[in-house]
Amino acid sequence: MGDKRIKGAEPPVDTRTRTRFPGISSRAYEHPADRTALVALRKLHGVDGLVRKFRGSFSDRVVRMEHLASAVRTSDRQFARIHRGVREAARILDFDRAPELYVQQSAAVNAFTIGMNEPFVVLTTALVDLMDDDELRFVIGHELGHAMSGHSVYRTMALYLLQAGALMTSLPLAGIGVQAVQSALAEWMRKSELSCDRAGLLVLQDREACLRALMKLAGGSHLEDMDVEEFLRQAAEFERAENLRDSFAKFLLTRNSSHPLAVVRVSELNRWAAGDDYRTILSGSYPLRRDDGTASVRSQARGTATSYLETFRQSTDPLLTLVRDLASSTADVGDRALDVVRRHRSG
Repeated sequence: MGDKRIKGAEPPVDTRTRTRFPGISSRAYEHPADRTALVALRKLHGVDGLVRKFRGSFSDRVVRMEHLASAVRTSDRQFARIHRGVREAARILDFDRAPELYVQQSAAVNAFTIGMNEPFVVLTTALVDLMDDDELRFVIGHELGHAMSGHSVYRTMALYLLQAGALMTSLPLAGIGVQAVQSALAEWMRKSELSCDRAGLLVLQDREACLRALMKLAGGSHLEDMDVEEFLRQAAEFERAENLRDSFAKFLLTRNSSHPLAVVRVSELNRWAAGDDYRTILSGSYPLRRDDGTASVRSQARGTATSYLETFRQSTDPLLTLVRDLASSTADVGDRALDVVRRHRSG
């Protein structure tokens, strides 16, 4: 048949030099809540191996064969610019080997990482058409973050634990407990998406392009009609909310969602990009994967508690402000009561 490669101009090569992170651990970019859950699940020695063996060995082959048959696998001759992007992202995050990446025909703007033993990345054509090269690098970095953290494996483990808990629903009040676990799982999944946005930033190392990619997920391809800084102001307005009704509406919008809302992702990533953690990683100081086994669940939990407490303290959301004020008032009443008791005893 001969070489049927379509001839034409070669895709432009990105010549920018980006910082590499040899040996970097996923703990470097994971949100504290995500990191704590992952460290705890990794402590269940052997369970992850069983999940990989019995769930991954067969299902991985099925889904890979499905995409091998119905999507386009990138290479030097197919979607070459995207293929270079995944190889460069893998090099920056120090993967042993770049995962396979497939482009799948779909009108839905989507990207996902699938597989446990050998995860691979899938981008839809709608997403490829929507994003420029830098924005695609951010998306690819985000997906490699999922692969590096092992989110597919550990989410599956968590779901198994949840299903085991569901068997207990026949017991009094057990259903409430299962619902609480479901809510906690959804919260973890949302935080894992924030983690992987940070991984995307580490790969691209361009704050504005990363925020632009997230903004496009909300507003589409009309970039000339959008502005990153204005979108950040929109995100700040959403965070503030005007009254308790808005706060409750925010709760209803997010409680069962696996992904954070677009403005939340933009705001969170912008905050992390401006913080010390990102600068410290770029300077070459970060956790190493060789030390993952010694990570303490207790210390990670303390970090999570600190993170949530700081968010709670700084929030201007009316509902959180009300809870904070009530907690403060209750504490003041308690302190005054203790003072009365102490004076009575000393008298």
